[in-house]
Amino acid sequence: MTDDNEAKLPPDEEVSLTAEVSADVAPVVEEFMAEAAQANEEEAEAIANDSNIEADAGIAGEEFLNSSQVGPYISFEHVCKSFGDFVVLEDVSFFVNPGETLCILGRSGVGKSVSLQILMGFLKPDQGTVLVAGQDISGLSEREMQEVRRKVTMVFQNGALFDSISVGENVAFPLRERRTMEEDQIRQVVKGLLEMVGVAGMEDLLPSDLSTGMKRSVAIARALAAQPSAVLYDEPTTMVDPLMAHLLGDLIQRLKVQLHLTSIVVTHDMRFAQKLADRVVFLHEGKAHFFGTMEEMRSSKDPVLQEFLALDALILPN
Repeated sequence: MTDDNEAKLPPDEEVSLTAEVSADVAPVVEEFMAEAAQANEEEAEAIANDSNIEADAGIAGEEFLNSSQVGPYISFEHVCKSFGDFVVLEDVSFFVNPGETLCILGRSGVGKSVSLQILMGFLKPDQGTVLVAGQDISGLSEREMQEVRRKVTMVFQNGALFDSISVGENVAFPLRERRTMEEDQIRQVVKGLLEMVGVAGMEDLLPSDLSTGMKRSVAIARALAAQPSAVLYDEPTTMVDPLMAHLLGDLIQRLKVQLHLTSIVVTHDMRFAQKLADRVVFLHEGKAHFFGTMEEMRSSKDPVLQEFLALDALILPN
């Protein structure tokens, strides 16, 4: 029997991000993370002051686009993208509010990763509008997109780390670009970020020395070093073991709650999406077939959604 006065462990999302950080670097890392959290909170409040974003939960399509109350941090509005005769995205609309997590679901080849590449400016939409923090990025130049990428960063499937430099130098790269920190502070933040994401003491290793899951953790640490407002994750649990997938899910959720990060997660893993998503968008045959909460998706009678969920149940039995 549990004593009512016994201290209870907090939920994973409430465990401090810096709980595992060494005492010698904790003050610098905590200050660094607090700066990021405050900046994201202030940006979210600025957007919220101009809109009633909570009122827009679950709306989509024309209703979303015509609403005067919408104030998303990221949105697709009637986005189309083709490669030759192959239509990848056709009139796709969805959004994610500040501090929320959107999961993009769908079978292989339906444009999930292409959507992230459009958001990062690596691909341009053929038609439509892509908004980030109220700015239309569809027609921005590469130099202008570099400024957007200071706010929105991406964690790729392969980590996209620089192979020729160490793990520590990879994480330090965004810090050195800012030119606002002393070298000793940079070393402390790098050490703390690596401890925070579960790969402590790996500063001197090369990316080729790491497992797939470790590379993803280092990529998250490097993304956090940029103090972003939003992070895009491309299939973070692909080719990692269940324990690492669980740890990555906990980390992404804690980053959202404690740093007020806006997140978009492309995933095939329904359990992962169930854990993280405030909303989901389901892509099918080039269109946003569904946009809403996970509960709304599961309760939908739509045969396409039901088939997808049934196949998922076969692949991932309870």
